[in-house]
Amino acid sequence: MIGLGTIINTLAVIAGGLIGMCFKNGLKKNLQDILMQACGVATIFIGASGTLAKMFVIESGSIATQGTMLLIFSLVLGGLLGELVNIEEKMDALGEKIKKAVKAEQDNLFVEGFVNVSLIICVGAMAIVGSIQDGISGDYSLLTTKAVLDLVIVIVFASTYGLGAVFSAVPIFIYQGGITLIASIGGAFLSEAIISDLSFVGNALIFCVGINIAFGKKFRVGNMLPALLIPLVYHGVKFLI
Repeated sequence: MIGLGTIINTLAVIAGGLIGMCFKNGLKKNLQDILMQACGVATIFIGASGTLAKMFVIESGSIATQGTMLLIFSLVLGGLLGELVNIEEKMDALGEKIKKAVKAEQDNLFVEGFVNVSLIICVGAMAIVGSIQDGISGDYSLLTTKAVLDLVIVIVFASTYGLGAVFSAVPIFIYQGGITLIASIGGAFLSEAIISDLSFVGNALIFCVGINIAFGKKFRVGNMLPALLIPLVYHGVKFLI
């Protein structure tokens, strides 16, 4: 069944959020802080390793780099586009609307938790590749593996952020479900090179999310999300030429 992977992943996020909330009130401030720092550092290394694995290659017995210009153009052009549209402000506004709808106005961490956790679990190689596999062949095994990882991640973040982390299930359902739907319609046109470059840029964004979690908000990652569109444009132009 196409789309089953996204459903499983969404349910795992909800379950992880609810479990994590059980620990929230029982954790002292210093324990919450160290958990956030630990999650931030882990996210930094996940993003960095995924990015560097694509950039560094062995050629003639020596280390060479690839994809540097694609990464630069993706982040610069994507960042400019996202800043013009102000995606992050819209994500914050969505978080505020959900916050009011569930009557959690007193929860100062709701929006931060909603945005940060949504970015962590949505923007990454497994979300993109897994959703494409699910859409093309109905193979949801990668998204099932991701669901287990997300379960653990959201438990940890929900223990600090609380209810906002639970509602990250909304964007992941829309995001992964959308990719799956698009892939089911036109997935045959998505080459391995396109999927690889999407994962490459996505991991760079994950690194930025990790910086924000560990050290406070340094990057407007939401406004950098259009960077994921640049590899599609690049390969489209390359195909036409």
